[in-house]
Amino acid sequence: MAGSGLRALLHLHRSRVLQSSFFLLPVQPTSTCLLRGLSINNPRHLVLRPPAISENESLLENLDLMGVDVKTARLRQPGIFRKSITNEKGLAQFLESKGASPTVIASIISRYPRAITRSLQHLERRWELWRNIFPMDSEIVSIVDRSPESFFRSSDNENLEKNITFLTSLGLNSKHLHRLLTTAPRTFSNSLELNKQRVDCLQEICAELGGNDPKQFAKAIISRNLYILIKSTTRVKNNIDILSTSLKLCNSELLAFLQGSGAEILQLSNECLKKNLESHQEKLVSLGCQKADMKNLIISYPMLLYFRLDKLSSKLDCLLKGGVTIKQILQKPKVLDYSTQNLTGRLEELKRVQYDFEKYGISILNCSQKRFVAKMEKLEEDE
Repeated sequence: MAGSGLRALLHLHRSRVLQSSFFLLPVQPTSTCLLRGLSINNPRHLVLRPPAISENESLLENLDLMGVDVKTARLRQPGIFRKSITNEKGLAQFLESKGASPTVIASIISRYPRAITRSLQHLERRWELWRNIFPMDSEIVSIVDRSPESFFRSSDNENLEKNITFLTSLGLNSKHLHRLLTTAPRTFSNSLELNKQRVDCLQEICAELGGNDPKQFAKAIISRNLYILIKSTTRVKNNIDILSTSLKLCNSELLAFLQGSGAEILQLSNECLKKNLESHQEKLVSLGCQKADMKNLIISYPMLLYFRLDKLSSKLDCLLKGGVTIKQILQKPKVLDYSTQNLTGRLEELKRVQYDFEKYGISILNCSQKRFVAKMEKLEEDE
């Protein structure tokens, strides 16, 4: 009976269903449900869906007049265009008062349309907090233009203020905070509790390794690795374990390494770090190196672990083919900072003047282009 009753009801409203995808089905005396996409042949397929909300036409007109790339903005944050209340005009006037050009303003909104939801009061307070770190409005405009998310991502000014106070309490000065905001602004979008948790983790690691100044240890790592507070504590701990095991470092060696250049590689994924340690060691052993050479190389030049094996092999093979020895590379590993193309070009020029690497070393390969050109001119004169 129930099934035949529902079929009768559907038959009664068949003409309305065919004309529109919406119809009202009484459920309770005081409420109705809006149904869409009905299957009149199978009532069990009825799906409840909210009504579609059209985009704010007035907003679209304003953004178009401002030169905003609406297509790009819609792809990034489509929900913004369905809001009935936005502050695009107020935002434009505010940024213009700080020195931003109409082109810059349009670019900021195109790439981060959520910016138009911030109130004038919020913008003024956030700008005031940033001015505690940056001495000039033009610096802030430059950063917001480069990374709109850094300024507009969080709407919690109170949390930003607390984070600034907390990081300052660790001994980080305005220069450090400047670099953090410029490079890893998400640090300040973290909740204060999350930042405290990650700093506590660093301090606990210091204590476990026998360090006597956990606060200084945390400061040293943060100042050397600006991304450390936006990486999970699990990743950081695992990377430290991998480094300790792979390089056979005692606690004092590991402590010194982490406070120095080793801090720079703690953000790598655990898989990448482990894979590169193993593959790079195999490559070096194939070139006649000992395991101790790998340890010394990583300690002196940890950035090596950012290279994929094919990239490292290309650079090493290029240098060896050009007359440089593996021993010289181990002694001056920063020569690996340069691209294979750059190294190839320099080696060819040095070969032309019959440069003797054994006699003069490889420092000439590890210098700025301006200095290299000057040295080449001198070598050509002496030839």
